[in-house]
Amino acid sequence: MTKNVTLQDAEGQLNELLERVIRGEEIIITKGNQPCAKLVAIPPVMKKPRVFGQHKGKAWMSGDFNAPLPDDFWIGYTGA
Repeated sequence: MTKNVTLQDAEGQLNELLERVIRGEEIIITKGNQPCAKLVAIPPVMKKPRVFGQHKGKAWMSGDFNAPLPDDFWIGYTGA
């Protein structure tokens, strides 16, 4: 759910607005009837450590990956 709040109201209610954001709401702060900022929660930090080799075999690289590119790649294909 999104709630619109004026800048003046946001200044006096910051703690309450932050609690609402933590619970999942988005707060749009307006100044002169124009939206100027959006308060949203920051996603939680990943708790599980990454595991090396977890996706082994899921990606591959072409055998000519490191080969030089043809000249028409650099100067453009002329359609000859």
